[in-house]
Amino acid sequence: MASMVIVAGFALLMIAAALNPVAADWQREIGVPNAPPTFMGPAAKETATAIPVPSGPNVDISAVDPLAPKYAEWAELAKKYQTTDTIKRETLPFGGDRLGRDVLAKAIKGAEISVFVGVAAAIVATLIGTVLGALAGFFGGRVGDFLEWLYNVFTSIPGILLIFAFAAVAGRGVQSVVLILGLTGWTGIYRLVRAEFLKHSVREYVRAAEAIGASAASRIFRHILPNVSHVILVQLSILVVGFIKAEVILSYLGLGVSVDPVSWGTMLAEAQSELILGHWWQLAAATAFMAVFVTAFSLMTDALRDALDPKLRGAE
Repeated sequence: MASMVIVAGFALLMIAAALNPVAADWQREIGVPNAPPTFMGPAAKETATAIPVPSGPNVDISAVDPLAPKYAEWAELAKKYQTTDTIKRETLPFGGDRLGRDVLAKAIKGAEISVFVGVAAAIVATLIGTVLGALAGFFGGRVGDFLEWLYNVFTSIPGILLIFAFAAVAGRGVQSVVLILGLTGWTGIYRLVRAEFLKHSVREYVRAAEAIGASAASRIFRHILPNVSHVILVQLSILVVGFIKAEVILSYLGLGVSVDPVSWGTMLAEAQSELILGHWWQLAAATAFMAVFVTAFSLMTDALRDALDPKLRGAE
């Protein structure tokens, strides 16, 4: 129940971020660059060493700085175009990035992209793997041989190389990442569903349904599928976790989500250069949000698997 509450909270955050009541201003530069978290206090300001400028009645300033006569004129022009006086904060709740944007708002907005990509791609891969595995396990014969050949083709290529190949063709974008991960991630669930259908298709309750005239589609989706749903749920949770990580890797390498929207992957990619300078808070925020969601989602689906497993229900 605790995991379900956390997952529901992330879902509400995603909806709120999509409708803009929450984290709508994540692109605003409300803080100073690399503003530290509030509990650390303001960062020490660097003092620039002044360059001594000669002075005196016989010194021509324009000879030292040819642009000196223009400074006053430029300052007056700047005042005409200045519309607001924005005071940037020296600290932010979770810190700021190199542009002064709130890291907390970015992490909330990034959940909208990362979780959507993970869940949507997992659903696509689960649908493909379940349908193909059910057909291969139930019918066998030429249908099973063809699907086994297709499975062997996909598994013979290293997964990360296959993802990179699809990404190079499909380009960047949320829809492209969902399609890429869905088309390359169905093989694991296909193998398990095929094995389950091979086992269940010869059992007494399926033979009894066939004897009373149930169609093949009815036996597949009404009789066998509910009894293997716990396997599908477990694989779905594993795929969601794996695809969130894959989105992070693709975005980190520049093959995932484009630079306009923010995701946990793009945040980690930005944090690489900030971490060298000792600004760790963007990395910590993206990692913490991802770890909490992934852990809660995995525990929730494990509980659902236990609740839906017919063996465990029979033991109770």
